[in-house]
Amino acid sequence: MIVKSKKIYFSIIAGKYKGKKLEIPPLKSTRSTKSILREAFFNSVSFEIEGVEFIEVFGGSGSMGLEALSRGAKKAYFIEKNRDAFNILKKNCSMIDSDATYAIYGDSFVEFKNLLDMTRGELMLYLDPPFDIRDGMDGIYDKIIDLISHVDINRTKLVAIEHMSKKDMPKFIGKFEKVKYKKFGKSAISFYKVE
Repeated sequence: MIVKSKKIYFSIIAGKYKGKKLEIPPLKSTRSTKSILREAFFNSVSFEIEGVEFIEVFGGSGSMGLEALSRGAKKAYFIEKNRDAFNILKKNCSMIDSDATYAIYGDSFVEFKNLLDMTRGELMLYLDPPFDIRDGMDGIYDKIIDLISHVDINRTKLVAIEHMSKKDMPKFIGKFEKVKYKKFGKSAISFYKVE
């Protein structure tokens, strides 16, 4: 992470945009995925990312979706409801590839179905909701589970949920089964697939 004149930046880790510096929204509006988590996630899915349509459900800066594009995803979609974060997300998308990115301003739980209707290919979903310890976020993981249980299993290659490591995510979400779990301090990623 690089700090310049009170703005915070992250760099694309690998792929065709490797080293490209993009802005992170202020911490009060979003919680950005740590680079160690981002690298571990993409190392785990490196052979599956090529040609997928990547959806970052809680967009923030777009770090996951833009990294996915850099590594061979066909398109990246984002939903973000914080206006300041959304403006930074749009700027980051235009700095990478405005034709291969699409960002929706709004609530992920309201806009998710609309976004799914825009996609056509094989999907990979990344959900990094605000942790449930934040004010007003009680029940966020129940909402996430409900959201995932409505995803088309025939088109979805992988669903990944970033969550607090002390949160025990279920073994199954609908027909998706938890196949991997990676912990990094207070954060963790649970990987779900239809086996």
